[in-house]
Amino acid sequence: MSMPTRRSVRTGQYLALLCYLVFLAFPFLWLISTAFKPAPELGSLHPTWIPHHPTLDNFRAAFDEQPLLRAAANSLIAAVSAGLIAVVIATPMAYVMARHRSRLSAAATGWVVVSQAFPFVLLIIPLFLVLKYLHLINTLWGLIMVYVVWSLPFALWMLVGYVRAVPPELEEAAAVDGASRLRTLVSVTAPLLAPGIVATALFAFITAWNEFFFALVLLKTPEKQTLPVVLTHFLGAEGASDLGPLAAAAFLATLPSLVLFAVIQRRITGGMLAGAVKS
Repeated sequence: MSMPTRRSVRTGQYLALLCYLVFLAFPFLWLISTAFKPAPELGSLHPTWIPHHPTLDNFRAAFDEQPLLRAAANSLIAAVSAGLIAVVIATPMAYVMARHRSRLSAAATGWVVVSQAFPFVLLIIPLFLVLKYLHLINTLWGLIMVYVVWSLPFALWMLVGYVRAVPPELEEAAAVDGASRLRTLVSVTAPLLAPGIVATALFAFITAWNEFFFALVLLKTPEKQTLPVVLTHFLGAEGASDLGPLAAAAFLATLPSLVLFAVIQRRITGGMLAGAVKS
């Protein structure tokens, strides 16, 4: 391939990537713009990207109208707990499935993938009956159990791939040096799995933080409701909505996921590169 052709291909790739980024960023940028617009600009027939008179009134109204801090605390408890529990359960399971391959392991991996295709409506009734029997309806612990069950299959599938990427020869070398199985797992395998564990926990956290359907069905009292459910309270009858406060609250609800990913993504990348380099 000639040099001009390569440059054209690379330019086309960058343009396609730029268009994709614009496509992804457009809703978020419009949300930010709407959150800072005063009421007259929100009702204007000629909307603008940048507010002419930016204001914080929408944020004040959002906190005055709905208990956002309490809902955010409920979401944080549910999301952090679900992420930690899912990782603790999935990590040893993934190790066994990756290191001891068999027909049963292959069938389990296939079932994990297939289970992700089940719609929520098929699961909510059995889950509701189980939680009712356990007296966990309208409790955060009941919701956390549901989030763990829902995120565990994909978390297990992710971690199996990370475990298989760790060369078994490293564990064999540690065994030859006299290390026990537990010492090998703690000192050799676990550090190499750290990026995968962090990425899996982040996935489980974001899934639980953004989840709406299960929280809507299982949590009845306003004191227990999570942030996605509380956001629906800004919607009035017949589709009417308090657009400004809704945009402000939705913008605040997206910040934890963005901040968490921005803080962790460098460590994930650095850990992957460190595990890929042989000393």
